[in-house]
Amino acid sequence: MRSRPAVIIFDVNETLLDIAPLEPLFDEWFGDAATMRQWFAQLVLYSQSLTLAGRYVDFGAIGAAVLGMVAQIRGCELPGDAADRLATTIGALPAHGDVVEGLERLKSAGFRIVTLTNSGAATQRRQLEHAGIDHLFEAQFSVEAVRAFKPARATYEHVADALGVEIGATMLVACHAWDIVGARAAGCQTGFVCRSGNAELAIDDGHADVSVATLAELAEKLRV
Repeated sequence: MRSRPAVIIFDVNETLLDIAPLEPLFDEWFGDAATMRQWFAQLVLYSQSLTLAGRYVDFGAIGAAVLGMVAQIRGCELPGDAADRLATTIGALPAHGDVVEGLERLKSAGFRIVTLTNSGAATQRRQLEHAGIDHLFEAQFSVEAVRAFKPARATYEHVADALGVEIGATMLVACHAWDIVGARAAGCQTGFVCRSGNAELAIDDGHADVSVATLAELAEKLRV
């Protein structure tokens, strides 16, 4: 870690919010709860593909399209309300058990804490309000503002610019190695929080400055 970060930027989906409640839907539709992980990975892949191609489509719309793609590949017929049920469940995901304590400790120690998500701004507002953690953030950022998905450099730079800080004074905290790679390349400090189903990427650009199991441990490592 280069220096104490002035701003900590949190990824939302899976880093702060538990995506496990999506699994029963995929078990119902595909007979395999683990298909949720395949869907989520493909959602990230195609969001990044659109950014590389210079195009932007709402994250939720990509998610619905990828759901249909997975169903077609699997030879499954989805119910007519599948996309709506998926969106409703995404909007009501709970926070991981360590989140409130960790955020409160970081905020009490004087860190500015914000979010940055690939989800649209309206979806993010619903998610954080439902999880009961919206009040803990100074600001909520969505990639919608720059019409490019993480890990595009512009997404991280937008947050630093909006907050009036140098990008090197920010720390991106995420459970996804691809987010760490993008933030490092943009000049952010980085923190990896190990959520189930995720691991760091063992290359130089994949290693975070700080690696933790919980947000409470992050607070400890930042000497809060």
